[in-house]
This record gives sequence, structure tokens and C-alpha cells, in this order.
Amino acid sequence: MKRIVDKLKKLNKTISTMESCTGGGLVNEITNIEGASEILKFSAVTYSNEYKIKMGVSNDIIDKYSVYSIETAMEMSKNISYFTNSNYGVGITGKLNRVDINNLYGSDNKVFISIYDRDLDKFYNYDIEVDKQSREENKKVVINFIIERLIEIIGE
Repeated sequence: MKRIVDKLKKLNKTISTMESCTGGGLVNEITNIEGASEILKFSAVTYSNEYKIKMGVSNDIIDKYSVYSIETAMEMSKNISYFTNSNYGVGITGKLNRVDINNLYGSDNKVFISIYDRDLDKFYNYDIEVDKQSREENKKVVINFIIERLIEIIGE
């Protein structure tokens, strides 16, 4: 994460996140790095559909594709980027080790990730299957996956 923070500082670029299943784990990793306040604009943990919608995710997208979809992750990443005027937005949604009685659709151990580059108007979309026994371990797997993707996208 230090490489990402340092590179964003060097490029004078910023990032914001809208996380669901990772519960703020990605932003925690960012804020563990000294100087993160120079590149981090805002982070939202939108665990409920209600707050995803309040943060700009289209209810129609959730209804059509489910809250656990790449389409929802894309809405999350783009909307957080525009809401905060950040160069990069990260949207994360998925299920970790549980069935969601409020959202029965979608695989139970699949996470959808979208990284939006506002300057290029480009999405980098991923999904990852998780198989660890605990939510904490699965969150770590997802966060490490995102860190690797950010390094590829932003550069070393």
C-alpha cells in the first residue's frame, strides 16, 4: 500500500472508496500509511442497499443485476469518484461466508471489485472467489487482490 500512496502523491492524484463486504478494510490499509491524507479524499462503508442508493448507486441497477454484481461495483466506484472529485474510485461488493436474507441473489463467496479511473473514464473490473474459513481471512484476500490491481493500474 505504501507504493500506491507514494505513487499517488507523486502524481498529485487522489482516491476514494465505497466498500461493502470489506467493511472499510481497504481504506484502513490506506490510512495505515503516513501521508495518506494527501491522497485519500473520502471513504464510505455502504453495507446496506439503502446507503448504496443514497451514495448514488441506481436502484434500477440493484434490482436488475442484484447488489452483488459487477454492475453495482461499477456504480459504486464511479459515484464515489465523482462525489469526492477523486481521480480514482474503488467499489467493492459481495458476500463473504454467509447468505444475505435481504439479497438472495448472487454467489455466496464471490466479491465484485471495480476501480474507476475518472481521468480516462475507464473501469477496471474484477471478481474474486473467496474460500477461507473466516470473514476476516476472506477480507484480507480481497484487500490484497485490490492492492495488487491498484499497483498495476497506477504503476510503481
